Amino acid sequence: MKTPAEILAKSVNGLPQQSWTSKTPTGENAQQSQNANLSVEVKTFVNMIFARFMAIYGHKFKSCFETQDEIRIAKREWALSLDGYSEAELVAAIDYCKEHSAWMPTISEFIKVLRNLTGDHGLPVAKHAYEEACNFSDSASRHHWTHPAIYHAGKATGWFRLRTEDEADVYPDFRYNYDVLCRRVRAGETMDSPVPVALPDKSDNALFLFIQSWGEENNLKPEIASKWLFYLTKPKGSQVRKRFQTQAQVDASAMGITLPDDYQ
Repeated sequence: MKTPAEILAKSVNGLPQQSWTSKTPTGENAQQSQNANLSVEVKTFVNMIFARFMAIYGHKFKSCFETQDEIRIAKREWALSLDGYSEAELVAAIDYCKEHSAWMPTISEFIKVLRNLTGDHGLPVAKHAYEEACNFSDSASRHHWTHPAIYHAGKATGWFRLRTEDEADVYPDFRYNYDVLCRRVRAGETMDSPVPVALPDKSDNALFLFIQSWGEENNLKPEIASKWLFYLTKPKGSQVRKRFQTQAQVDASAMGITLPDDYQ
C-alpha cells in the first residue's frame, strides 16, 4: 500500500502524480490529443492575446504564471475556449479589457466581454454563423436566421459553395464577408431579413442534385464531382466557364470521363 507521502508526491512538472487506480488519460498524451484538435489559427490568436496582455499588464501579467509550463497549459485552455471567434472580435475584447480592467482577465471574464461586445447586436460568433449558413443554404429565403447578417454573408459567399466546398476553402471567404457585415451592424446599420418567395428558384438545387447524381454514376467522391463540375455555376458561353471546364476535363480525362456541357 502506498503511503500518504507517495500519494501526494508531485511529478517533475509540479503536478500531482496520476492515481494508480484512475483510468482517465492524463499527462502529455492527453495534452497532445487536445492540442491536435486545435487549429493553427486559434493558437496564433491566443499567442497574440498573451503578447498583448503581457504588454498591457506588465508585471501583473507575469505574476499570474510562475513557470513556462503554466503559461503553456493556460494557453491551451484559452485556445479551447476561444475557438470560433474571429481576430476582429478578439482584438475588440482585448481593447475593452485594456480600458476597463486593471488585471488580466480570466477565461470566463474574457468570454463575458466577448459576448457583451457581440451579443448586444445579436451577432453569433463567425464559426456558429458559418455552420448556420451551411445547414440552411438550401432554404436560405425561408429560414428564420439568428441574424440577417448571416444570410447576407451566405449570399455574398454563395449558397452553392457553402453546400459543396470544403470548409477549408469556403470558410475564410464567408468569415471575411461576415466580419465586414458585423462591422456595419456595430456601426449602426440595420439589415433586412430575407423576404420569403412564393415560388423559390429551384435552379441552384437542380444543379446540386445533378452534380450529386452525376458523381454517383461515375463513382466519384462528392467533393471531386463538385470540383470538376464547378464550371456549371458560371454563365453559359462565358470565357471563365470554358476555362474551368477545360481545366477540369484534363483531370477527368485521366480517368476516362467526359464532362457534360450542361445539366439541363
